[in-house]
Amino acid sequence: MAAVFLVTLYEYSPLFYISVVSLCFVVTAALVLGWFGFDVPVILRSSEDSSSILPTPDRLMVQVTNPFGLELGSGPASVTDGVSVRPLCLEPCVLTCLWGCEVFALQRGLQAHQQHAPRLSTPQHFQEALHLRYQHCQSFHIASGDALERHTHIPAELGITGFGPLPRDRYPLVAVLTLAEPEARDMYNIVASVTVLHVPDKRYSLSARVLFQYVLTSQGNMYDLKPLFMSADSDGAWSGQSDSEQSAGASESRSEASSLQQSTVLQEEEDWSQVRGRDCVVCQNAAVNRVLLPCRHACVCDNCVSHFQHCPICRAFVQESFMLTQGLHNTQPVNG
Repeated sequence: MAAVFLVTLYEYSPLFYISVVSLCFVVTAALVLGWFGFDVPVILRSSEDSSSILPTPDRLMVQVTNPFGLELGSGPASVTDGVSVRPLCLEPCVLTCLWGCEVFALQRGLQAHQQHAPRLSTPQHFQEALHLRYQHCQSFHIASGDALERHTHIPAELGITGFGPLPRDRYPLVAVLTLAEPEARDMYNIVASVTVLHVPDKRYSLSARVLFQYVLTSQGNMYDLKPLFMSADSDGAWSGQSDSEQSAGASESRSEASSLQQSTVLQEEEDWSQVRGRDCVVCQNAAVNRVLLPCRHACVCDNCVSHFQHCPICRAFVQESFMLTQGLHNTQPVNG
């Protein structure tokens, strides 16, 4: 009787006919979109579609000891008054502060490190690679474990009060850390650290900040230090900078950034304990222990990561992921 009723309704009810055709169209469109990788509601997916999702590739993280560390010190900073920096080194190092270094000269020197020997592992190598295309150089010898601030400045007799309007062809300050002892260069894969800093002047009053940080290896590789991961409630800003401040600071160095983004080194953004106790945003049961790449969001557990092709936080396509472990807390560079 039910079959006879449905057949009769199908033959004499245009509304029923239109509804059936519309439903078939919606299901067919959803299947086609899902086939091409677009997100469709889970109710429209079959069990076969769910099982066909390829597992997220797992990236192997390798610990590498970075003997260098540099951060901005306390107190005011300007081109006329100078700036304080705090080096943190595991071995005796030499801190070389290059004021007014030409962007093109630094770019060419870093490219030379990757292309041929000698590698940029000493202050002399850096000065030769830059062809003295800077306005003032100041050096400090840093002992192992010394965390005292060093104040670097341009001598008043040079009469330098700024570096011109934007876009500039010079960086205000480039701080280079190299190992002081030749024996130590054989112990570490990383032989130098290059930190590009913005220092305010009368024309460009944005507060002092780190624009770029690079580490150079003995094999001729260069890695750009970036945050290791961002938690689920992170807004993407790091080092205490807002998005607008990052954009303003990056505008001074856009030309170099476009040509030196060849490799990536990931650096930890926040304390491990703040992420370890966070629950997976999907199942709300297991602890977060996976970081998604390339967006670097730490938001899912090991069980849920295989069921998603897009990040639950930013909807970016997930290319691979790595396990978040306690051992990564002290890891800065990785082989990418």
